[in-house]
Formats: sequence, C-alpha cells, structure tokens
Amino acid sequence: MPVSSIRGKSLKAMAYDIADGYVTVNPLFLKPLDIDSLTGLYHEIIQAQIAIRGEKIILSDSPSFRMRNVRLQRLYSSLMIIKNFARERRMVMV
Repeated sequence: MPVSSIRGKSLKAMAYDIADGYVTVNPLFLKPLDIDSLTGLYHEIIQAQIAIRGEKIILSDSPSFRMRNVRLQRLYSSLMIIKNFARERRMVMV
C-alpha cells in the first residue's frame, strides 16, 4: 500500500509540521485534498497527539511544558478544522 503524501511530504511529517507551527491548517489548505488524504492526515494528527502526550517532561520546566501544550493545541485545532471541513463537504471521516 503506497504511503499518502501532501505536497511531497508524508502525512506523518505533515502532522509534526502542524504541531511545530510550520504548517497552518485552514480550508484553503484542505481544499485540494481528496477524502483518503484527508482521512490519513486526520489519523496521523491523532497519532502525533498520542506521541506528544507520551513524551516525558519535567513539570518544573515551564518553557518545555508550555511548548508541549502549544503543540497539542495546534493539533487539536487542526482536527476541529478538518472535522468541520469534512462535514461541510459531506465527507464521511472513518
């Protein structure tokens, strides 16, 4: 099974780029994607969330704790944008 990609990057790399703030998810970004790429990106973002939550951090290290939360917030907001985009287009996300 071939690995899906968006703009020449794997979906996993794209999910981490979203988390790090290099890519912004908006309807214009999502418009050229087909349902398979959209669903794959959605699942990779969920996997990235799980991986970031599993990273060990020191709670007294305020900057790293904040960065972790910012990354999780970016991923969560991108998931909501993808869900709403798919719902408006009447796409079924599996």
